[in-house]
Amino acid sequence: MPFTPEDIDEVIVGCVIPSPDEANIARIISLRLGCGKKVPAYTVQRNCASGMQALASARERITLGYSDLILAGGTEAMSRAPIQWNTAMVNWLAGLMGARTPLAKLKAIFSLRPVLLKPVITLIHGLSDPLVKLSMGQTAEIVANRFKISRAEQDAYAIQSHQRLAAAFDSGDMKDEIQALYDSKGKHYMEDTGMRRDSKIEKLATLRPVFDRKYGSVTSANSSQITDGSAMLILASEDAVKKYDLPVLGEIIDHEWAGVDPAQMGLAPVHAVAELLKRQKMTMQDIDLMELNEAFAAQVIGCQRAWDSVDYAREELGMDKPLGAMDASKLNAQGGAVACGHPVGATGARLVLHILHALRRQGGGRGVATLCIGGGQGGAMLVRASKQSGGKELNS
Repeated sequence: MPFTPEDIDEVIVGCVIPSPDEANIARIISLRLGCGKKVPAYTVQRNCASGMQALASARERITLGYSDLILAGGTEAMSRAPIQWNTAMVNWLAGLMGARTPLAKLKAIFSLRPVLLKPVITLIHGLSDPLVKLSMGQTAEIVANRFKISRAEQDAYAIQSHQRLAAAFDSGDMKDEIQALYDSKGKHYMEDTGMRRDSKIEKLATLRPVFDRKYGSVTSANSSQITDGSAMLILASEDAVKKYDLPVLGEIIDHEWAGVDPAQMGLAPVHAVAELLKRQKMTMQDIDLMELNEAFAAQVIGCQRAWDSVDYAREELGMDKPLGAMDASKLNAQGGAVACGHPVGATGARLVLHILHALRRQGGGRGVATLCIGGGQGGAMLVRASKQSGGKELNS
């Protein structure tokens, strides 16, 4: 590496559910990497787009001239999501701790009831919207119903995701962006453990819907997987690129955020991409590749149909004509979260990192990374990659 950790100006990391002992996990990462106590760091949270928000914040800091070299990305250990006491149990504990006399403490102890011991699974709460009282899976059911997306279509899309990701690993395309992971027993992993090479449409058809058991079509197999993961990138100014003679994978051109009804949060990428392309005076045909996070197969298919809908363009986007669906061969061309998982704080950064590598492999071009965000938001980031930078072939 042509620079040391101390040369980094800032560290910005997206994370949704850091453990209690890592509240500002960006600072922990910074210090553990050896950046030194003088390098500031902060953690951002925009639900599923936290990693993308970290990149956007880093880009803005560099554009404004405040920093030249920033480590940015996202991390999430969803398997370590805290389990908490419910409110009644918290109040009971508070009463016990506040009891001043032996008699008061005894009365508090005898007021304990088994129902108070019921735990709160924070991961379930975090994947539910507190305003519309719907889980993210239920919002996917709404999108599926609105655009009449069948169970068979969703399952077929899920199979395609696994097949495309497996093909990417088999061809060696993923070797430049995947780092070996070691578990506590010393076993190492070179592929995403959620990828199912043996996934069959007949097997998927036997699974029951999860979020609407009677009438639904969204299952565990055509939804993104709950996983752990991390993705980190170095963002640099032109001055830093020259100073350290850095190989450039690509550049972030622009980004956009949008909001929609939280009950249909999966459609927010439609709006974010529309605004981004409008500002850049681009069309869907100008995009060489697109990464649309596969929160749910129904959500990806729903976005495609919304982009292709005359009514949606007029009524929801205020456009005279639709953008048109993204070329299916250029959309999530190497699979997505249905196969590799969706560690919420990291996904936004992973999408950007992956699309830059994918664009470079095909000789450069422009791409859009986009995703829906719990709570009814969408994010989109436009990037450009080239095979060469400054006349120098990029390192593998």
